[in-house]
Amino acid sequence: MKHIYTSVDIGSNTIKIVVCEWLKGKLNLLAASSVKSKGIKKGLIINFEEAQSSLKLAFSKIEDMLGTNVNHALVSVPSYFAEYAMIKGSINIMNDDHVVTGKDIDKVIESSIANCDISGKSIITTIPIDFNLGDGQIVKDPKGQKAEVLAMRGIMVTTPKKNLYSVLNLFDSIGVEVDDVSINGIGDFFALKKDGMEDLVGAIVNIGAETTTLSLVNKGIIVNSAILQNGGVNIDSDLSYVYKISLEDACELKEKFALGNKKNASSNDFYMVTTNSGKTKKVNQYEASEVVMARLEQILNAVKGEISTLTNHKLDYILITGGTSNMTHLNYTVEEILGKNAIIGNVKLIGVRNNKYSSAIGNILYFVSKLELNGSSYTMFTKNEIEELGSNRKSVTSDTNDSMLSKVFGYFFGE
Repeated sequence: MKHIYTSVDIGSNTIKIVVCEWLKGKLNLLAASSVKSKGIKKGLIINFEEAQSSLKLAFSKIEDMLGTNVNHALVSVPSYFAEYAMIKGSINIMNDDHVVTGKDIDKVIESSIANCDISGKSIITTIPIDFNLGDGQIVKDPKGQKAEVLAMRGIMVTTPKKNLYSVLNLFDSIGVEVDDVSINGIGDFFALKKDGMEDLVGAIVNIGAETTTLSLVNKGIIVNSAILQNGGVNIDSDLSYVYKISLEDACELKEKFALGNKKNASSNDFYMVTTNSGKTKKVNQYEASEVVMARLEQILNAVKGEISTLTNHKLDYILITGGTSNMTHLNYTVEEILGKNAIIGNVKLIGVRNNKYSSAIGNILYFVSKLELNGSSYTMFTKNEIEELGSNRKSVTSDTNDSMLSKVFGYFFGE
């Protein structure tokens, strides 16, 4: 059976969808799409009809690439007011040989959340830290090992119910079943992590369109997060104001010409723009980069301050991602503000080498990791759909209520 998964990241600026096959421990991209989002502000749905129209368009594009319908998806929900709580649970292993199975892992996770007060909130995910087999045996994956009592420590992530159900209702309205939900910080970590990071303490910074999300990671597990009210559109607004041009032209100026640090910008390179009054104007690369850099410094300094608020630990690494992180020479500004242990992440999946896809790609990797821990096998496409996909797919291009949630994986989903 081919294991194929669809992941959707609903951003304020764009809706990103990726469809990947999990084969021999690696993801292979089948299709990716990115369309302008409407009705979404700072990650929250503010106009249902407009958001629905944008989502339909995104799925239409991805289905056209694949040559078949997409009926299931992984979805990220806003991390506004997300809470992270340490949980513990234990169960008796009842089978005769006392060998731990995937079902036992489900049960111990369920036991860890059974007595938690989550009134007014929805469980987004539960991340096991480790399992105790007794006699001091601490393991990450207890399947196949013997124990009379299995105990677990973990982190439970919750958000306000409205954050989850507004997203679920949106997908339900277009006929797509949400198989699992997560938050973008988890996806960003799984997409960008390197060997050894699961033993370290660090942070993931996603500079999005309207907000910047900071996630603290302790030994591979997100333990806290914060959302800062600045992002790429603020850079667009600055350029628009300085040069008296439209926001669309300002965004193009940022993405095609300006640099993320003035250090290597040229005073002799120019970019032609048309002002709001209809006049043609030359924009100097050095001056444009100064404008961009000033806003980036503000964003990164705010991140630095928020890190100090959230933790007293010295961070081993800071990974920067999100669409804005694709800017040329941003690394110089990042190092100046956040230090040498701060680096720009790098999405390496062939076909989507763009950091705006990090959350969507990483959430597939996170989902697969949960399947492996659980000992489950699952694909989001039926045999007939996979046959259609193989015969009709176009060349890959990258422009790139409880009843709604599948019950296949037990603890993977909310309440």
